Amino acid sequence: MSEIVTSVIDEAKSRNASRIERVTVELGEFTMLGHYQLRFAFEVLSKNTLLEGAILDLQTVDGEIECSCGFRGKTSPSNDRPHALASAFECPRCGDLAKVTGGRDCVIRNIAMVVPDV
Repeated sequence: MSEIVTSVIDEAKSRNASRIERVTVELGEFTMLGHYQLRFAFEVLSKNTLLEGAILDLQTVDGEIECSCGFRGKTSPSNDRPHALASAFECPRCGDLAKVTGGRDCVIRNIAMVVPDV
């Protein structure tokens, strides 16, 4: 969250923003980042900055797997098992191990800020 806050503030400063109102962040299902912890860190790190009082909008992006049998798609809860933090899942089509190909990213998708009229 520290890197997100720094990036958002830097962007706002580069546009001479007087305030940041909302930050939208997309979190991949497999990032292992907890929403509660991120919100708490955001609140603490934003104090006395352009971000203070801004809304943090966290959106989860589904994870995706790919298998040598040709399957590409989401995992299902029955296939996740306790190793949901692992880098491979069972393919729902053939049962072989499939590689995680999506859902690991953390992306700042949008920043709503107040900027001076041009």
